Amino acid sequence: MDTHEMASLFWIAVTLLAYSMGTAIYRRSQAHPLLLPVLTGTAAVMLLLVLTDTSYDDYFAAVHPLVFMVGPATVALAVPLFSQIRHLKAIWWPVTVALLTGSVVAILSALLIAWSFGGTTQTLLSLAPKSSTMPIATSLSAHFGGLVSLAAAAVAITGIAGTMLSGPVLKWALGPLDDVVHGFTLGLTAHAIGTARALQISETAGAFAAMAMSLNGLVTALLMPLAVMWITAVA
Repeated sequence: MDTHEMASLFWIAVTLLAYSMGTAIYRRSQAHPLLLPVLTGTAAVMLLLVLTDTSYDDYFAAVHPLVFMVGPATVALAVPLFSQIRHLKAIWWPVTVALLTGSVVAILSALLIAWSFGGTTQTLLSLAPKSSTMPIATSLSAHFGGLVSLAAAAVAITGIAGTMLSGPVLKWALGPLDDVVHGFTLGLTAHAIGTARALQISETAGAFAAMAMSLNGLVTALLMPLAVMWITAVA
């Protein structure tokens, strides 16, 4: 076994162990929003990366098998969505409006905030696709000249923040939450992390979160050329 394979096994094991420990802590805390497994697990992995002076690029290459499995896992989310197809047909219009509005606002808010603070062109290109799921965001960022590591960090922060805040904010604004609304919001704003949380709420919430995550990734990819045109114009 060469050095690369040993490093890959080590970081895969570290990632799985960190998530398992985070999940155990989350359950013991009775699902406290500040102790999401993705948050605590990510913090543990980041701490170890700093302590071992390992770059994100090296870590990303080491855990490539886990990244590859995100694709099949995402496709599998179509299973609960299929069971909700009749419900979806009845509400396709508000779902479409919410999807387009959410996708546009996600991109514009990232660009305007970063631009107002003097972000470089590369920074803007990295942050624009932050609300799409990790494989899509990092691919778009790399294709248009952004920093993959920054894009990945932005995706993670967006997912964690969206998952933590969506429930309290929606309850404050709308009162008791419908599983369709809550799930769709989680998938749209917090991609895979939000979808994982939605699956814990109910099968219906998980189905609509998966749909929102997938469609938001598609819409983000279609809107990125327009975002690049705007970035080029203001840079």
